[in-house]
Amino acid sequence: MSDPAVVAADEPELEQIVTGKQDKPRSLGSDAWHELRRKPTFLISLILILIVVAMALFPGLFTHVSPTAADLNHARGGPSAQAWFGYDVQGSDVYARAIYGTRASLLVGVFATLGTVLIGGIVGIVAGFYGRWTDSLLARFADIFAGMPFVLGAIVIMLTLNAPGSNPGETRILSQVVFSIAVLSWPVAMRIMRAATLVAKQQDYVKAARGLGAGPLRIIFRHLLPNTVAPVMVYATIALGANIGAEATLAYLGIGLRPPVVSWGVMISDARDYVAAAPHILLFPAAFVSVTVLAFVMLGDAVRDAFDPKSR
Repeated sequence: MSDPAVVAADEPELEQIVTGKQDKPRSLGSDAWHELRRKPTFLISLILILIVVAMALFPGLFTHVSPTAADLNHARGGPSAQAWFGYDVQGSDVYARAIYGTRASLLVGVFATLGTVLIGGIVGIVAGFYGRWTDSLLARFADIFAGMPFVLGAIVIMLTLNAPGSNPGETRILSQVVFSIAVLSWPVAMRIMRAATLVAKQQDYVKAARGLGAGPLRIIFRHLLPNTVAPVMVYATIALGANIGAEATLAYLGIGLRPPVVSWGVMISDARDYVAAAPHILLFPAAFVSVTVLAFVMLGDAVRDAFDPKSR
């Protein structure tokens, strides 16, 4: 005689077999998404990032005040009903400038991260795939940039690209800041991609592709890249927030974005001499930077945990 409890427990499985409606095994991506939707940190960080993106794309939805409008009669005025975040040293609305400054700061973060991932990913997958002297040469080349202090390297690059007394345009200075951050940050992405490639190229599907006569480019782009890009994307999520902070650092030092560009870093730089007299000029743009960086770090941590089954 069969145990009624066992039969009742097996009924759902028997029904699936009879009807043919068996649950399909989830892929790594769908399984990660299933885990992410259950994480409060992911949802909170995603909401914050969506708000930041909306401010960058549609600043007019958040304020109708021009970020360049100035009235010296309001210079260093505190927060009020007319200006929620107060006024800066030129009498401009700090809230409006913080909203409009989102675009430049986010553009620097996004394009610097893209450059970091592209340079580091290409160098890393080539080093890991070919190995031997190619790997050693590229690894030592990456060590040169990894060992260079970020601030010192950025100063050298920016001063080299700009002659003393020059006044580059907005697009040029933004491109130079993106270039400086990407050039100094790519070794981390390179090491992550190299490590993933060293593991992936030992898998059976890569050996089978070699045996069938597939060329190096086909193996790299068709077999290795799709299976090694996930850890680099996780790093890119965290690096994007760090690059936004790097933009603010360079602007504060006077070698990054500068007026008439409006960014959080420029606002922090303009407020550094008035912290004691008008702390709100520094507080609010610094808060925007901190919250945005924290949101991307939280998102990166959540994505990393979702793609790592060992952490569950």
